[in-house]
Amino acid sequence: MKKYLFIDRDGTLVAEPSDFQVDSTDKVVFEPFVIPALLKLADAGFSFVMVSNQDGLGTDSFPLDTFTKPHELIVNTLESQGITFEQILICPHKPEDHCSCRKPNLGLVMAYLKDTSWDRENSYFIGDRETDVSMGQNMGIKSIRYDRDTEGWQKICEDLTCPHRVATVKRATSETQIEITVDLDHQGQSHFETGMGFFDHMLDQIATHGGISIKAYVKGDLNVDEHHSIEDTGIALGQAILKALGDKRGIGRFGFVLPMDEVYAEVFSENLNDDGITVALDISGRPHVEFDLDAVFTRDYIGVMPVQMVGHFFESLAVALGLTLHMKVTKGNAHHQVEALFKAFGRALRQALKVSGKELPSSKGKL
Repeated sequence: MKKYLFIDRDGTLVAEPSDFQVDSTDKVVFEPFVIPALLKLADAGFSFVMVSNQDGLGTDSFPLDTFTKPHELIVNTLESQGITFEQILICPHKPEDHCSCRKPNLGLVMAYLKDTSWDRENSYFIGDRETDVSMGQNMGIKSIRYDRDTEGWQKICEDLTCPHRVATVKRATSETQIEITVDLDHQGQSHFETGMGFFDHMLDQIATHGGISIKAYVKGDLNVDEHHSIEDTGIALGQAILKALGDKRGIGRFGFVLPMDEVYAEVFSENLNDDGITVALDISGRPHVEFDLDAVFTRDYIGVMPVQMVGHFFESLAVALGLTLHMKVTKGNAHHQVEALFKAFGRALRQALKVSGKELPSSKGKL
C-alpha cells in the first residue's frame, strides 16, 4: 500500500519570512537538511503531497505573479534533486473567508480521504504550525510538528526510516479473547499466557528462533476443547506479523527454500536435528500450505496440546499472514517432531523478515 507524507511548505520545506509571504525568489531559503532527508524518505517508499495555505493568493495583497516565481523555484529546485510531489494542494483563502479548504479543514485532501487504497497507518502530516498538527489528526493519520531545532529533518528522517515493526492485534469471539503483540526487530521481550504450557513453549520457539518478540494473552474455552484457542492464536499471530511488516520493503521474503504455491525449488536447507525437518516459506501474499508428515505422530497429546492441531495452527497463521508454507518432518519422538517444526518455522521466518535493502522483493510490485 502507498504511504504518504503530506507536507506543509512555508516554515517546513522553506523558511517562513517575517512577513509570512514568500513573494520573491530572494526569500526562498530551504530548511536545513530537507533535501537529503526527502531523498532518503523517498527511497524508503514515501510519496509526497504538498499542502499549503497561501493567504489571499490572487488578491491585491498577494498577486499571483509574485507567488509563481518563488514557488516554481522551490518546486524546480527539489525536482532537480530527484524530489517530486504527487500533488501540490494550495488554499488561496484568508481565515475570514471561512472556506472548506483552509488547513486544518479537509477540502484540499478530500480525494485522498475518499480513497481507501493507501496506508494510513504509516502516513504522516508534517508541518510547523498547530494547524498542521490538527490537519493530520483530522485526516486520521499521525502528525509531526516540524521544528528545526528539536524536530528537524534529520530527526524526522531517522524516525521514519528506522525499523519500527511493532503491531498489536486483538481478536474477540464467543470462544476466545486474544491479544498478541509482535516486535519484529527486537528479541527477548516475549511472554505467553495461553493456558497450555506446551503451546506457550512452542510459541517461544518461534520467537526465539525467529529473532523477534511475541506477547500472547489468550483466554479460550479450554473446558470445551483446545481447538479454538490454538486456531485463533494462529490467526491473530499471522495478522500481527502482517500488520508489523507494513509495506514489506527490503525484507528477505523467503525462508530456507523458495516455495511457489504447490511446488518449491530447494535453494538451501538446514536440519536442526536428526528428526529430518524442512520448512520453506514465502511471504508472498498468496496463502498456500503443504504439509508432508512422513511419520505419524506417536502421541495424541503433548501436555494438553493435541498434536493434531499443529498443522492447523500453521495453516491458520499462514492464511492470516498471506504465507506460502511448506513443512516436512520425518519419524522420531513426537515431542521432538513438533518442537522441530516450530523451531524450523522460526528460523525460516527470521530469514524472511530480515531487512537487507529498501526495494520491494517482488517483480509484480506488490506483495
